[in-house]
Amino acid sequence: MIAFVEGPVEIQELDHVVLNVNGVGYRVFTTGTTAYQSNLGDKLRLYTHHHIREDAHLLFGFNTREECELFGRLNNVSGIGPKVAMAIIGAGSPGQVVFAVRNEDVDFLTKLPGVGKKTAQRLILDLKDKLDDLASVFPTTPLSQTQKAPSKSKGLGTELFEALLALGYNEKEAHGAVRDIAGEVEPGMKLEDQIKLALKQLMRM
Repeated sequence: MIAFVEGPVEIQELDHVVLNVNGVGYRVFTTGTTAYQSNLGDKLRLYTHHHIREDAHLLFGFNTREECELFGRLNNVSGIGPKVAMAIIGAGSPGQVVFAVRNEDVDFLTKLPGVGKKTAQRLILDLKDKLDDLASVFPTTPLSQTQKAPSKSKGLGTELFEALLALGYNEKEAHGAVRDIAGEVEPGMKLEDQIKLALKQLMRM
């Protein structure tokens, strides 16, 4: 079992990073937010879940042990699997997911990628009484208490807006980030650089 990996970031992609661990490159699947929080060359430690299947050994990485623990519990629910578990954590903050499960918020859960009504009910049935320890760690503000987001972002920044949605941010957060960094986006700036600017802004919100 690989508990964590640590090393400079050699490669960044939307769903994974490659860390140079003493000369060995470890590909670690992450949420998009985690992948773009660091710059190439930055030293990064990720707590990992080592998923073994017949045709591959996969590492899924998280900034904290608690996020990794939540991933493991989601992954153990029948019908979820590691890709859906990662998408759930990426699309809703860990605190929101824990809150929704413990409070049987089916409406919130069904908005997460890969989660239909039956899967949401299964998550609640399997995990409702098994998340007390994580509830004391994560903030637990439900999505339903946030303001309704604008339906879309128009004009300059649409590509960035859509990229932030793909990284798991809701429409309100993505729209706000696009608006707030508009003055910093130079003509011809690469989307990757725009994403980094937006993530820095979102971290300050």
